[in-house]
Amino acid sequence: MSNSFPPEGYVQTKSAVSGIEVFRPLKPEELEDARPVVDFRCPNCDGATAYSTDDGGLICSFCGYHEAPEVEIVGKGAQEFEFTVETVERATNGWGQERKELVCNSCASHITLSTEMLTHTCPFCGSNAVVQTRAPQDVLRPRFLVPFVTTTENCRQITAVWLQNSWMLPQDLQNLARSTEYTPIYIPFWTFDARTKATWRAEVFNTDANRRRHSAPNWKWERNALLKLGNREGKQWDWESGAASLFTDDLLISGSKQINLTLLKQLRGYRLNDLVPYEPTFLAGLSAQAYDVDLETAWASARSSMRAKTKEACLEQASARSTRNFSMNLDFSEESWRYILLPLYLAPYRYGDKVFQVIINGQTGTIAGQRPVDWRKVAQYLGLAFLPALLLAIVAAIFLANGNDSVGVPVGMVAGFSLFIWLIFVIDTLRKAGRLANA
Repeated sequence: MSNSFPPEGYVQTKSAVSGIEVFRPLKPEELEDARPVVDFRCPNCDGATAYSTDDGGLICSFCGYHEAPEVEIVGKGAQEFEFTVETVERATNGWGQERKELVCNSCASHITLSTEMLTHTCPFCGSNAVVQTRAPQDVLRPRFLVPFVTTTENCRQITAVWLQNSWMLPQDLQNLARSTEYTPIYIPFWTFDARTKATWRAEVFNTDANRRRHSAPNWKWERNALLKLGNREGKQWDWESGAASLFTDDLLISGSKQINLTLLKQLRGYRLNDLVPYEPTFLAGLSAQAYDVDLETAWASARSSMRAKTKEACLEQASARSTRNFSMNLDFSEESWRYILLPLYLAPYRYGDKVFQVIINGQTGTIAGQRPVDWRKVAQYLGLAFLPALLLAIVAAIFLANGNDSVGVPVGMVAGFSLFIWLIFVIDTLRKAGRLANA
């Protein structure tokens, strides 16, 4: 008789009582390959055990989260695609395996889930008003993704620090870091490469010094003409022209309409050197969103951004900052795109009667989000900061009323300066408070 524990055919499972270990019998499909239990930390439910899978990955024994096996990192060498009808038509559709879709009646988001997941809460707004359907398979399949690195426990620690880095936040906000649920989800992104070449022409408000510095061939003739007109400083609007060429590599454009673009910009810093080829097993036990910003719309946004950067490069060539009648001829070449997934944690939370959104970069742990402002505390601080100016003004008024101008006037000037500093403090505080609440 074997004395090994747990007995063969059993695996540890979640216990409702702290300090008590519970074991369950393996399912028939689990017995077939006798997958061993391993210690690890699940980023989805924070469970501490998992068992191996056929592909070399791990399955959480508590929630079913799948940690994909180690695969070859392709990074920025990941294949890119040209903008041709043939390329798009040949692109593979669907997720590679059946998934279900969660449609939120509150914020209208669409999220795909593994068929075994039983969630009924929208990760974007926290609403339970959702409908489950079969995920459509007529969308482009992502070709690459960046795997999750940050865990749920990391998210709690990061959020706890983030929720105490401003005196304007409510004191009881700290409890949310421990109680908030963090949903790991893959968000769609497009990456674009292109070379932009531009020729430009503009009138530049110039001086002799700028003309000499930029070696304008006709500056001496212009200077003589200006001196005859009496303009001794040699200032004039001159026509200038030039050419610029820029190569934009891996410009990221979000494929999701559900996440605040201001928050997404704060999360910039994904390391695309960690891109790996997409496999459906990466999404087992995780949520993912299909793109609701299609390739054509995303490319239009990318072109607009590239156009603006190229214009900046052209203006930098001008001999002075002041320009008018600027024109630019722009050509795009070497255009390519990728459809990828990037890891993100969503943590919507309710404070008072308002829902706030927190997002955490699933690769680097960078956090961004909205935080409620304790306006009563802000008002108290502003009131206290106003007291020095008020007291100085009262003292100055008393001295002036008694005819002691030699003291009253200097004190009044200090009071005025204190009031000016207070006004600057008020404006800066209100600006920061608005940024916290409306990030």
